[in-house]
Amino acid sequence: MQPIQMVDLKRQYHHIKKEVDDAVMQVLESTVFIGGKQVQDFSTNLASYLGAQHVIPCANGTDALQIALMALELQPGDEVITPSFTYFATAEVVALLRLKAVFADVTPGTFCIDPASLEKCITPRTKAIIPVHLYGQSSPMARILEIAGRHGIPVIEDNAQAIGAEYRFPDGSVKKTGTMGLIGTTSFFPSKNLGCYGDGGAIFTDNAALADRLKMIANHGQKVRYYHELVGCNSRLDALQAAILNIKLKKLDEYNASRRRAAEFYNKAFAGISQITTPVVAAENNHVYHQYTLKLEGVDRDGLRQYLEEKGIPSMLYYPVPVHRQKMFDTVDLGEVDLPVTDWLTERVISLPMHSELDEEQLHFITKHVSDFVHR
Repeated sequence: MQPIQMVDLKRQYHHIKKEVDDAVMQVLESTVFIGGKQVQDFSTNLASYLGAQHVIPCANGTDALQIALMALELQPGDEVITPSFTYFATAEVVALLRLKAVFADVTPGTFCIDPASLEKCITPRTKAIIPVHLYGQSSPMARILEIAGRHGIPVIEDNAQAIGAEYRFPDGSVKKTGTMGLIGTTSFFPSKNLGCYGDGGAIFTDNAALADRLKMIANHGQKVRYYHELVGCNSRLDALQAAILNIKLKKLDEYNASRRRAAEFYNKAFAGISQITTPVVAAENNHVYHQYTLKLEGVDRDGLRQYLEEKGIPSMLYYPVPVHRQKMFDTVDLGEVDLPVTDWLTERVISLPMHSELDEEQLHFITKHVSDFVHR
């Protein structure tokens, strides 16, 4: 049996090695390392795949969120609502721009932002909402967009973990995650469903004027070289990474289908084990399983992790400390924060290996040892 990885990038690379190596050599021969045809082609290809009018590549997913917020011209102290049960970067950029993070709770089933909690967080100072499509499935966007629209608040989707996922609206229309709000953002960190071999990110919008502004911010605030119209930053996707992403984008649906098959195997193996709750998928969602995350009840989670490690099975806690309890926010007045579901989940979640290269032998091995520990 192949060694088990949380994400097996080596095996994935070996399946596309010739295409990747050829593409990288083309970039090296061209000596166009910043911008150029590879980046332009990737922008066009990703826009076509997502059904988005405009795609602006950038250096990483954190920059994508920062640039999106900068484009809205928010003022210090303006409030941005986001979940606390997510990766730290989502709230980090809010604090970086001297905005105020306001944390909403999540639903215990899907782990995504709870619209009822979201609505309670809205005040006259709320200037943006950032739902996170956590672990690979969409937040409840119909309800979120209805609430945001009623209050005139723009929505920025954090799509770092769910690229390729789909959401079905009550009218039957289907859209890719990242394309439903005013702005969508994503990360191409190597472990993502669509990952490059370094850092990378992108921003999406259907608003042409906003797209121009996002491009300028990502490029030192300039539209014409050496003429800087506003405060921006330097955030570019390298041509080498774009070349790799162009290849992997063609295989994204295949990769996501492989992840779903692995998730189905896990689900069947753990069915009937009362101490384990497998991921809940909302009826309107098409989950792409960036992570496969269980909830445990009456199980020694640390003991399970140690036992799995002894068997050569990695596991992770996404996330052991919610954002609002991170040390960075000790000196920030968050007001009264009551997130019972978030706190409850952080004590119970555990993520098992999930990637497109998992084979049946590995899945048998993982599920057997999880079950053995729970039943012993």
